[in-house]
Amino acid sequence: MSFSRSIGAAAAGALILLAAAGSARAKTVVKFATLAPKGSTWMNVMEEWNRDLVRESGGELEFRFYSGGVSGDEKDVVRKLRLGQIQAAGFTGVGLGEIAPEVRLLDAPFLFRNPEEVDRVRAAFDKEWNSAFEAGGTVLLGWADVGFVYFFTNTPVRDLRDLKDIKMWMWEGDPIAEAAFKTIGVSPIPLSVTDVMTSLQTGLIDGVYSSPLAAIALQWFTRVKFMYGYQLANASGAVLVSKRFFDSLPESSRGILRRTGRKHLALLTGLTRKEDLESVAVLKKSGITVTPLDPPELLRAYEELGRSARRLLAGRLYSLDLLEKLEKTLERLRSNPGK
Repeated sequence: MSFSRSIGAAAAGALILLAAAGSARAKTVVKFATLAPKGSTWMNVMEEWNRDLVRESGGELEFRFYSGGVSGDEKDVVRKLRLGQIQAAGFTGVGLGEIAPEVRLLDAPFLFRNPEEVDRVRAAFDKEWNSAFEAGGTVLLGWADVGFVYFFTNTPVRDLRDLKDIKMWMWEGDPIAEAAFKTIGVSPIPLSVTDVMTSLQTGLIDGVYSSPLAAIALQWFTRVKFMYGYQLANASGAVLVSKRFFDSLPESSRGILRRTGRKHLALLTGLTRKEDLESVAVLKKSGITVTPLDPPELLRAYEELGRSARRLLAGRLYSLDLLEKLEKTLERLRSNPGK
């Protein structure tokens, strides 16, 4: 082989190696933590999102999931997100509030009556929520609500005053739950969400709050006998990605993450709401008794309790101005439901 041909072959080989190295560098694995258990509706949709992400990015983006709480409670996950140990996470309101406290207003007790109110009010303040998340060092990829939360107990609840005789769980460090229970006059037992099942089994607690779908997914329903028939609150959920990580991606990759996120999280919200309704029938079939809201006047009393609870946190999680604007927006929507 001539000298020039040897040089040419070596150069071609070097280019192939460089291309291979560039290809290896181009693949970005996004570490993604969530409390949702593998096999749940939540994780099934996340897996679909991942396949879509890989396909649209040509293999340059891929999620690596840490599901079922293996990365710890949501406060642990927030810390890992800030340290760069993970790049994305699915949060309930508890985790979202660690990053953007004002967002917890969406989880306030006895605020929303149905999913349509949730969607319309949240959309009306879209700019405020996005700004709050970015100020907390994250980017919102999409909302994915846990659903409306109900009380599950081992003795029947026909009035919130009945909760005073129950060993009620409270998600440790959750100011919204703390304010709600304080207004009701209940002294709950604060625990990490990862300790709930064991605590139900040992009798440390005999009451929890959850969406029907989550109660089934987490198997909490196997340790309770009653479900109170009126919702305490809507439990928000969302997927966030580290802003530092997001900003480091090429513009095309950022666009793919946002676009696929909106698509699959909207799908997840729809599925969750549908399956939540179906889950109530499953719970009844499993032997759980649903106690009705009776008499109807209790609804007005509960909404007044919610109003008081929300004001306990004004100036601490969110401004009184934001609270009043949101409440007025909700009142206006109720007066003009089709507009």
